[in-house]
Amino acid sequence: MAHHDYAPDLLQTQREWTRTYQALAHAPASSNTALRRHLLDLSRYIAQTVPRAKQADLRRRAQGLS
Repeated sequence: MAHHDYAPDLLQTQREWTRTYQALAHAPASSNTALRRHLLDLSRYIAQTVPRAKQADLRRRAQGLS
């Protein structure tokens, strides 16, 4: 699979999505609203910016650069 060049801010957004997802997994249910909203915002941005077929590649690239 060929890697695509992604803008640094998009890679940073994907890394932030991963960190937010992990924080949400460990947050108590009573105080996770802000994390859920932030995750939705990040997800929306990624979905609007990157075609679905390339999102897995973006995740792999972001993890490799962490």
